[in-house]
Formats: sequence, C-alpha cells, structure tokens
Amino acid sequence: MRTFPIFLGLDGSRVVVVGGGEQAAQKVRLLLKTPARIDVINETLCDELSELAKCGRIGWRRVFAPGTLDGCRLVYAAADAETNARVAHAANERNIPINVVDDPALCTFQMPAIVDRAPVVVAIGTEGTAPVLARQIRAHLESWLPPRLGPLAALAGALRKHVNGRLRADARSRRRFWELFFSGKTRALMLDGNEAGARAEAESLLSDGEFNAPSRGRVSLVGAGPGTADLMTLRALRRLQEADVIVHDRLIDPSVLDCARRDARRIDVGKTPGQVCIAQAGINEILIAEAKAGNDVVRLKGGDPMIFGRIGEEMAALDAAGISYDIVPGVTSATACAAEANIALTHRDEVRSVVFLTGHSTAGVTAYDWTALARPGTVFALYMAVSAAPRIQASLLAVGVPADTPVAIVEKGCSSASRTVHATLAGLERSIHDNKISNPALLFVRYAMKGADQVSSRESFESSVRRSIESERKNAAMPFSAGMLA
Repeated sequence: MRTFPIFLGLDGSRVVVVGGGEQAAQKVRLLLKTPARIDVINETLCDELSELAKCGRIGWRRVFAPGTLDGCRLVYAAADAETNARVAHAANERNIPINVVDDPALCTFQMPAIVDRAPVVVAIGTEGTAPVLARQIRAHLESWLPPRLGPLAALAGALRKHVNGRLRADARSRRRFWELFFSGKTRALMLDGNEAGARAEAESLLSDGEFNAPSRGRVSLVGAGPGTADLMTLRALRRLQEADVIVHDRLIDPSVLDCARRDARRIDVGKTPGQVCIAQAGINEILIAEAKAGNDVVRLKGGDPMIFGRIGEEMAALDAAGISYDIVPGVTSATACAAEANIALTHRDEVRSVVFLTGHSTAGVTAYDWTALARPGTVFALYMAVSAAPRIQASLLAVGVPADTPVAIVEKGCSSASRTVHATLAGLERSIHDNKISNPALLFVRYAMKGADQVSSRESFESSVRRSIESERKNAAMPFSAGMLA
C-alpha cells in the first residue's frame, strides 16, 4: 500500500473547502453527513452552497488567505489551478491533510468511493489511479449490502455495554456472542425492520448461559487451494475469520493469510526440503495444545487436505485427544494446475481415469506397481515428483507406456511465477534438467487410448452393460422372500 486507509474522527473539527462550484458542492454534501464544522471559501457560491450558507449549515468566506486554514482538520481544494496550488502549499506548511480535485500530485490524502450504511462505512480506494474502478466496486457493494445493515450495527453498539456486563471478562465468549448476533435470527429480524424482536432475540442469546461456559476449542482442517485467495472456498474463508490460531504450511499464499482476523496468531509449520523443520508429531501436539486452551484453530494446508495433506495422521491424533474437528476441502493442485495449463484430465474417448500419485513419502521415493497402474486411458497426476521423475520415467517405459506419451510439467502453478513445460515421456528427465524445473511442480502423464484400445474398451463396456441388464431381469423374475433382506 502506498496510501494508508484510516477513518478520521471529525466530531467538533473544522474542515475547509476552497471553491464554490459543483465540485466543491460534492465535497460539502459528503461532509454534511459528519459532525464537522464546514467553512467554504470562494468569491461566489453555486445555488446549492448559497442556500446552505443562508441557513447556517456551512460558513462562508469570500477570500482565501493562508491564515484561514489555521486550526482546521482537513482541507479540500476545488477552485482554479492557481488557487488550488496556493491552498496546497498553505496546507502543507501547516501539516494539514489536503485533497485537491483532479490533481493527485498535490494531494496528501485520497478520497475513496464510499458505501454508506452508517455506522457501517466501506471505503474503496485505488490510490488515485482508477477512480472509475472504485465507483464500479462501490456499485457492486451497494447491491450486496442490505439497506438496514447500519441499524443492525447501531443496535450492536447500543447493546455492547449491556453484553459486556452480562458476560464474563472473556474476549472469546464475547466474540462468539457477536458472531451469532450478526449471523443468526437477531440479524434477520433487524434487517426485516423488527427492532423489538431483534432486541428480544439478543436478550435470549444472552440468557441461555452458553457464553459463560468454559471455552471449548476446536480444530478445522482447511484446504486453502493451490494459490491466491480467490481459489479458496467460502467456508474456508469463514473458518479463517473465526480462527484464534492459524497453523499454516510454508507454501500458503500471503493473500490467503490476509483474509484471516488481524489478531489471530499465526504459527508457521512449513516443511522445506532438506532443512530442519517441525515434524508431523510436533504439528499434532500444537493443534491439540491450542484446542485444549480453548482456541478455535485452523490447520491451513495448500490445495486439498484430503489429497497428500497428511490429514489422516492429524485426524487420528485429534481423535485420540478427544478434540472435535471438521474438514474443509479445497481445490487440489492437480485440478487447478491442469485447468491453468488447459489440460483436460478426462476425455470420453481417450481418458477415463485419473490417478493421483506422490513421488515421495516419509520413506523416500515411492514405489508403485506400474504394471497394474499403467493402463491405456489413464492420466497420472504426480505430486512432489520432480526429483523422482527419472525413476518414474524409467518405470513407465519399462512396462510399455509409449515413449511419445505426452507429459506436462506445471511449475509453481496458480501463482505469478507459474509456467508449463510440455515434453514426451522419453524426454521428461531432460526437460526438467534443461528448464531448471524446481518444486513445487506437478507432472501430468497422459496415457490415452488409441484405435484398438478404444474399440476394446467400448466392447468391454457394452458387454458389462448387457450382463448388468441380464442380471436385473433374473432378479426381477425371482420370488420375493424375507430371507433376501438378511
């Protein structure tokens, strides 16, 4: 960020707007929503500003002098270019933030596009580079945020002291109350305009005693997807925003962690090949200890935790410790990288199965029964297989997979550094070496059906269907008996 977003209190503060035309009026309209005292300086005023001055809602001075800025909190310049430059110079001499209309070089603060659901206010800024884009984003948010979101927030503000008094001095319990307040029946009633019902529902939440009970921690095993935050599921996003502690892998994109609460503790347990790192048993101990301390813990993994994410070991450890947990699947790297590289993992006539394999396990390079696996009509998606590629290449060639079988290598998929290298099975090792491929990378081997293989597969499928139909006919002709249910 080149500019820092902040909400500035204007209660009782003086704000000066230099200019008397439409652009000045636009600034004044917005400032009138605040408790600021507004002074407009210009020889003449447009009709709108003139009426505001007559009824005393704004002050009016005709001539600008540097001293007129003394004691003010903010300055807006919306006059001619020469006057704007003088105003900017005077404001800078006094260290007063200034916004000059249509001249970003003279601005010390930018005006955002604003979605107003006071006291909920959303500001969208582009650091002065693309105000039209900011307005487009604002339009989307205007349609998404309910009109009565502001009154809901105001009700929360009115109840805050009461809630703090009723609940024990436990920040976690209070946060759980407010999570229910803003997502449950209280919210629905308030957005429907039923403030009395919303207040009663909030009181009911307080009275059930749940928030005074000792905190019970939980663990969420969350897949973050293979790259930036826009590949993360909505459920994963919710878990991140609820978490007290985030235990994350090395390759988690920073944009994903930015989606978490700012006050959540982050514990990096990433494994770097060839370096000392936290063992899986140590990660399990961290999850258990944090949950027993009453924290909501997110174990954040890249891709999908169910695929080569060692989730089974963590589930077993949590079960043994009596810790409750849930699993949030993610977009796995194989499907995401294949999509990015325009690789169809299946094809009705050529590829009918996808096999996910890993090149390494805790014991080192993984050995497979390639004779059983290497059947025409299969795509192999190989994780963590860069160093194991020579052995995989030799094994597939040895069991008869053609040397010209296409191979794709996707390095650092779904990131700004992503690249795809295409090769053949015979040239796999050479391509990795020549292109200096490094982890993280996925290998795709596409052993498609061709000619006789397709005919044989179709005949086999049709034969299977005929056998299934004959079996159903025989079963339908059999008399029903209670023993069939045993």
